[in-house]
Amino acid sequence: MRNAITVCFRLKIDTLPKKNQTLSLKVVVSRSFADFTPQATFDIKKCDLHRLEEGPPLKAELTRDQGLQYYRTMQTVRRMELKADQLYKQKIIRGFCHLYDGQEACAAGIEASINPTDHLITAYRAHGYTYTRGVSIKEILAELTGRKGGVAKGKGGSMHMYAPHFYGGNGIVGAQVPLGAGIALACQYQGNNQLCVTLYGDGAANQGQLFESFNMAALWKLPCIFICENNKYGMGTSVERASASIDYYKRGDFIPGIRVDGMDVLCVREATKFAADHCRSGKGPIVMELQTYRYHGHSMSDPGVSYRTREEIQEVRTKSDPISMLKERMLSNNMASVEEFKEIDVDIRKQVEEAAQFATSDPEPPLEDLCNHIFYNNPPLEVRGTNPWSKLKSVS
Repeated sequence: MRNAITVCFRLKIDTLPKKNQTLSLKVVVSRSFADFTPQATFDIKKCDLHRLEEGPPLKAELTRDQGLQYYRTMQTVRRMELKADQLYKQKIIRGFCHLYDGQEACAAGIEASINPTDHLITAYRAHGYTYTRGVSIKEILAELTGRKGGVAKGKGGSMHMYAPHFYGGNGIVGAQVPLGAGIALACQYQGNNQLCVTLYGDGAANQGQLFESFNMAALWKLPCIFICENNKYGMGTSVERASASIDYYKRGDFIPGIRVDGMDVLCVREATKFAADHCRSGKGPIVMELQTYRYHGHSMSDPGVSYRTREEIQEVRTKSDPISMLKERMLSNNMASVEEFKEIDVDIRKQVEEAAQFATSDPEPPLEDLCNHIFYNNPPLEVRGTNPWSKLKSVS
């Protein structure tokens, strides 16, 4: 494959009888991908450690293909979330809707360092992980609009999306953490060398059920990576006002922990690789804190500027944006061209627009589908409706 770059020349033609005229010529210069740097090594931020003598490496290798893939993943999540914002403001998406823009490096970095057969469970800010776990943009947006073609057939909405080895999307604060420990117990019981990535936010970090899960996971040496996505605010409350200790990576106490720059996809990737190796080697669980930031409010009902300034948000966008950071690294090391990134952006916008078109035209699920799939692989059963004479049927 070749990357075509158009160069324009402007020539003055004095021989023509009228005034001097300018002729524009376009010359297409073919630039081979061999001209790009295929691989580069970057310095990454040192992680803070708890109960560990050594941590993740301070350098990360990045191939050109990996870089373009990470860029595509993060940019897709960004554009998808911005489209969800638009559809919500048009009242096409209703109910709860928690957007992930700003935190894309977390999802992309984690997925790059675990296996597709490993397991992942998260809270209600789940659209990014639903995508990285293999669900299409079309199915995600259609689920948000409550349509039949959604990943949960239009009955789950923003907080309840699932895929193979992905357990949601959970609406109760912190409730996914003991479930994640249970999934890790299943991995250990089956002896399949798999692990579970269990995510929660800084707002859930003070929940009692977290510490119960930490205790059991440590006692049984479960292969579980507990990850706190610390985006600085639990709803509208800053971490400093909500937690007596904001060192979330130390909260496991007897469990080793690492604090990571969650805005750098390479930092997240290397730290998660380190944590995965720790779990797979039989050392038990580990706690990771990813320091990240959300650009939107807590949910779409939160404007996000009553407890923080617009200047603060803009400063993070300018200095720490995960997508811009990766793009600049690749451009400054001749690993890709500006034109390539533009082509990827155009392609992603097209995919998101097509998905949005589907999500607004696909039919809503009919009433008779309401109670389907209550049980897995079960004979059809009758379900009582909102009154005794209203009967519905559940088909698995």
